Amino acid sequence: MKWSREVPWREGDGLPMNTKGALRFPPRRIWVGSVVSTFLLLCFCTSSLSAQTVTQIVAKVFVARGGLARIRAIKSERVSGTISFGSEASGPFAVELKRPLKMHMTLTVQNKTMVRFFDGTQGWANNPFAGKVNPDTMSDEDLKNISEEADFDGPLVDYAKKGNKVELVGKDKVEDKEVWRVKLTTKNGDIRYYLFDAQTFLLLKWEGKRHAEGKEFPVESYFRDYRDVDGVKFAFQIDSGSSATDLTQELVIDKIEVNTPIADSEFTKPATPEAAPPQPASTP
Repeated sequence: MKWSREVPWREGDGLPMNTKGALRFPPRRIWVGSVVSTFLLLCFCTSSLSAQTVTQIVAKVFVARGGLARIRAIKSERVSGTISFGSEASGPFAVELKRPLKMHMTLTVQNKTMVRFFDGTQGWANNPFAGKVNPDTMSDEDLKNISEEADFDGPLVDYAKKGNKVELVGKDKVEDKEVWRVKLTTKNGDIRYYLFDAQTFLLLKWEGKRHAEGKEFPVESYFRDYRDVDGVKFAFQIDSGSSATDLTQELVIDKIEVNTPIADSEFTKPATPEAAPPQPASTP
């Protein structure tokens, strides 16, 4: 099992969602997340596009979630729940985030626990499924991924300042609901599509690609069961996979806490457990 890329529970528009590390669970690839931070569309008619600009759509998205002031007032998040990989495996997960760009994630599957730490500059992760029990320093690619995940505002909040570009592609449908498809190009050139409900302006779907081991993989995430947490809406269920007919991962959030005190030590590299002292030789 290997972590890669951003967490699908991060919606990319500011949800922990969707946000925005993924797991590879042999023999098939499964995407975890994150959140945080992703969405869709085909062009229907020019008149509808002219009536809405991408700036107006994004502004309505922020209002639908609770408003930029409330989103920016969140200084920390603690998210916990269960992640299921079809009939293959399931287990609990927990994520802690804190400004600026700090993240700590744990996931336990088949009695093995994976961890990821990011202190805003350096990151560490383990992989017990490959025999790496203790966290190692992250690669440059993994650091790039987790730094995006740790931005729990998501790529749409202050997108221009972050070097991202957004375009309104047009209208489409997600599960019989009319949506606005917004294209986001990150400063690194990655392209993602966000599909927002045309009535509520909540995120319904995210489309993108994940990079792992030098390869590209398509990913789709569907966001459901929105609930209010201290005036900000969060999706409490995220289903992900390579397509709508191949949703191999279900993430169900049990609890989201915001602005709870989290010590900075939670995001630093944990101490390596000391080896047990050798046992004295038995006397014949």
